[in-house]
This record gives sequence, structure tokens and C-alpha cells, in this order.
Amino acid sequence: MDTDVLVVGAGPTGMTLANELLTAGVSTVLVDKLTRRSDLSKAGGVQSRTLEALDQRGLLEPLLATGDHPVATGHFAGIPLPLHANGRRLPWRSVPQVVIERFFDRQLAERGLYARRGHELSGLAQDHEGVTASFTDGSALRARYLVAADGAHSTVRSLLRDAFPGQPGTLTIVAADVRLSGADQAGSHTWREDGHWAALFPLGTDAQGRPLRRLVLGGPGRSLSREIPVTEDEVRDGLATVFGTGVRLLELRYARRITNASRQAERYRHGRVFLAGDAAHVHLPLGAQGMNTGMQDAFNLGWKLGAAVHGWAPEHLLDTYHAERHPAGAAVLRNVRAQSLLMDWAGTRDPDVLAAREVFTALAQLPDVQRHLAGLMSGTAVRYPMPGAEAHPLVGHAAPDLDLGPTRVHELLRSGRGVLLDPADAFARIAGPWSDRVDRVNGADREDRVDPGAGAGTGPMLIRPDGYVCWAGPDALVPALAHWFGKPR
Repeated sequence: MDTDVLVVGAGPTGMTLANELLTAGVSTVLVDKLTRRSDLSKAGGVQSRTLEALDQRGLLEPLLATGDHPVATGHFAGIPLPLHANGRRLPWRSVPQVVIERFFDRQLAERGLYARRGHELSGLAQDHEGVTASFTDGSALRARYLVAADGAHSTVRSLLRDAFPGQPGTLTIVAADVRLSGADQAGSHTWREDGHWAALFPLGTDAQGRPLRRLVLGGPGRSLSREIPVTEDEVRDGLATVFGTGVRLLELRYARRITNASRQAERYRHGRVFLAGDAAHVHLPLGAQGMNTGMQDAFNLGWKLGAAVHGWAPEHLLDTYHAERHPAGAAVLRNVRAQSLLMDWAGTRDPDVLAAREVFTALAQLPDVQRHLAGLMSGTAVRYPMPGAEAHPLVGHAAPDLDLGPTRVHELLRSGRGVLLDPADAFARIAGPWSDRVDRVNGADREDRVDPGAGAGTGPMLIRPDGYVCWAGPDALVPALAHWFGKPR
């Protein structure tokens, strides 16, 4: 074998996965067909659950230290949501995809992993021991496992002949990174009576400290072929149509047309090959959910591949990747389709759509509805199907970031191992045989030490390396340890 895992695609999903694999102690090769990393911003923000996962690996503070990444108000279908509507202490941050990629490039390089760029996949074959990947330059690599993180037009998915069902794109909208004058007086979403609309989101600042924004334009007559370049005149016309003379273009840094296509792979696992990120699911980039969902795919899969490589993964463990992440991806596609309908992307001003939006906007003022919508957008509402979920409300959810006095739960997860919180010191003997893969932490479980933004106090619980609770006491710990962490040593 040349490596344990070959990751195809060096975007946010692929680099997040590579970092997880290194944390798990797994040899990794990361390849990308592009000869250099893109300088395009693409996705514009990081949601709460992804911020939490980065915090679990000690990456959040270094990431936020890379520049001005302001906290931004979330939305659902253009309807603003309060900052902490999802009840988490880490609200949405404006961190463009280009910053994420640059950051992970440095992180991986510090760990000795450099993306092999200019490596375009041309073929793959797998057997019961591994996968052989062939490239257009005539080279080949042999790995135990291969992960496709190579985007919406995934070569790996095509070679697998995996179905990619869903809805084809029926229209396009313009997305552009710009500097504007007068934008501080404009709202995040603005609609005109004739159906033209614009959305504005912060993107931090440029090298001179000047504010950058993501501008999205749509409405009647604005749906053009993706192949037609977006011009400065087109952007100026869109701004003037929606804002009059109040908002002006100072600089157009990047622009593209995006479609409302919505597709999801039928299977995320094909033997020793796995699909992740846009290779597994595509949709309108609302709330940066594509990038965030892909990074969550990587956090879910990384430790499981590590367990398989190290030989302690239960037989079913790799199958739980599809069982957990496929429903999560399907839920994102549903909420995006609902949002695109309520936002009237085409600018039809259909009276039925307008009536539905008016009713929905009123509902979105209710705190319970805000929490529900914020949970959908931020990824914090995801609950994986797990044994014991029916018996305890925490099982299947991301673990609350409890304050345990000298440390927090997220800090305990930085090793990439499982964590058993044992506040009464009652499970030392039971958990001992799994001590090579699960860290046991004891200490008082006091309500006044709980982060108020993380959830209620809790008793003993078992947390997977990706931060999800897979058991909560007091009974049946041994079956849970065996189910998620294999046979004891």
C-alpha cells in the first residue's frame, strides 16, 4: 500500500478529512486536479456546528485569528434569525471558503502533508484489500480506502457510475464578491415589487482593511446561461434596479452564475470508496450549507476510517457513515428547496408564493420557530440514529460543551479519541479495556459549571471522536463501547 487513505479533492471537505485522518494517526495522500488552490471566495460563512467541530480540534481560535471574520445574523429564506436562536455559544461567523482552504493548507503543511496538485484521476479499481487510483499523467496510487471530495462534477462518482438523482437546474442567479459604497444602509435581503431582488452578506475585509461583501442578484430576466460571463455592467445594473443610486459598485473581485440544481448520491459508500461534500450532494448555496455539510461529512467519516485502519472498527462502523450523513444531507436539500420557493428566486411575484411568505414570516417571529429554523441552518439540529436514542435525549446529538472546571468538553476531544465523562468515578473498571481508544474523565458534575449556551447539565456520557453523544448513563455502557469502539484490547 502507498497510503492508508487517498483523498481526492483538496477543497474544504477534503482538507478537513485529511486533518481528521492525521489526527487519527492514519497515513494520508491528498490530491487535486487543479495545479493551484483557487483564490475565489465561493462559500461565505461557517455555521455553529462546524465552529464547534473546529473548536473540538483546537482549530477555531487559530482560524479566527487569520483576519476579520465578523459574527453575522443568520436567515431562513431571507428572514433574519437572532444570533443565538439555536442556543449555542458559537454563532455564525463570516469566514469565506478561500480563507478556510488557505488555513487548512498551512495546518496540513505543519503536519507534513502537502496536497499533490495537478493530479487528475482517470480510473479506479478496488478489491477486498484496497483501491488503486490511476491518473492522467500515467501514475497510480494504492490505498486501503479512497474518499471522493472532488466536487459536484465528481470524477470518482462518475467512475463508480453512482446515480445522482434530483432536480436539474431551472434558473441561475448571480453571486459576486464586491466592494460597495452605501451598502451599510441596505438590508441583507431586499425585494422590489417587480420581482427583482438582492442579498448582501459581509465577507470581512481586503488587505487594505476595506469591507468586502457577497452580493447575490436575481429576478426577471436575470437567469442566463452559466457559460455567459458576469460583467461589471450587469452588476451595476442589478444594483441600480434594486437600490437606485443608494448603493454603488466600487470593485468587482469575482462573480459567477449558480443554479438551483438539487441532487444527492443514492449511496455514500461503495465498498472501500466513499463520497463526501459536493460529490455526494449539491444544492443552492444558501447559508453556506454546502461547505458546512461537506465539512461535517468529513468529521463524521475521518475517525471511522481511522478505526478501520487501526483494526478496531466494528464490522458495521463504516456503514454508519451513509446511515448518518445521507439523511443529514437530504434534510439540507429539503430546507434549501423550501427557502428557494419562499424567496421567489425567479421573481415571479406569484400571489400564492407571496401569501405563503407572509404567513411564514409571521411564524418566524415565534421563539420556538426561530430555534427550529436556526437548528436546521446551523447543523445543530442533526441527531444521528443510534442505539439508545429513544431512552435518552442527548444520544445522537452533538455533546454540549460543558465547563468541567479546568477544561471544557471540546478540549477533551482534541486528541481525536472517544471520551467517557464519568463524574461519579463509577465506570473505571468497565471502561478500562477500551482505554487505548477512549479517555475516561471523572469529576463533579455541577450545574453551575455548565456553559449556559451548551445545554443542560448531564450525568455520565460517552462521546464519539466527532463530538456526538453515543451513550448516556447509567446502564448498558459495555454494549455502547463495543458498538462504537469495537472489541476491547
